[in-house]
Amino acid sequence: MKLSAILAGCLLAASTLSFAQAPQGDPAKAPRKARFDCSQAKDPKACEENRAKMKAAHGKASKACEGKAGGERQDCMRREMCAQSKDPAKCEAAVKERAARREKVLEACKDKAGDERKACIREQRGKK
Repeated sequence: MKLSAILAGCLLAASTLSFAQAPQGDPAKAPRKARFDCSQAKDPKACEENRAKMKAAHGKASKACEGKAGGERQDCMRREMCAQSKDPAKCEAAVKERAARREKVLEACKDKAGDERKACIREQRGKK
């Protein structure tokens, strides 16, 4: 009876090891997926060109804001990105409008947590 219990224990231990998954590396260093697939856009070529322009602008802004952290970096990135846009004043106004809308949503859902908070945020965003 002892032999069969030991054998069963060994088989159980071996089976758990055979189904274990190896770590996939550092998720923070994994390449980010694009939020939108340009191959499904109405004009894929224009989509790719726009993505390349935004990537270049973001690179320039990152260099300009190097050495800054937190809110200071966010403000710097916003200023740099808007400075490179066609209409900087319109860009700044849109950023302020989005920030105000975000604050309003967060204020409305501040007392909720978990799935209830996510549902509240979705609901508030839908209202606009």
